[in-house]
Amino acid sequence: MEVHPGVFVSNVSTTDFHPDDEIGGDAEEHVLFDNGEVRAGLSRFGKGGDPIAVWTLPAVQVLVVLEGEARIEISDGPTLELKSGDMAALPKGITTTWHLTLPFKEMWVLA
Repeated sequence: MEVHPGVFVSNVSTTDFHPDDEIGGDAEEHVLFDNGEVRAGLSRFGKGGDPIAVWTLPAVQVLVVLEGEARIEISDGPTLELKSGDMAALPKGITTTWHLTLPFKEMWVLA
């Protein structure tokens, strides 16, 4: 929520999630901020969701795992094993395959 021009505030416990059309499936997102160049928010996958997602990054992604775990296979690269509290940065343009332990929630920034 924009509380002042350019100032945005939310909470990791928000219930304001919407389907994430970019990832599809049961993915949901809560967008804190989007100015066309930088986006930031939360993504979540519930217990009944698909634990596998393939995604090509449209921008550099910085993320923090808030709940669950993710094994991220990077095309022509390493496999990351991330758990709650871990952070990662991924380069623009790579294709990733995410294997999630559900429920899963992450905070992300795309720039």
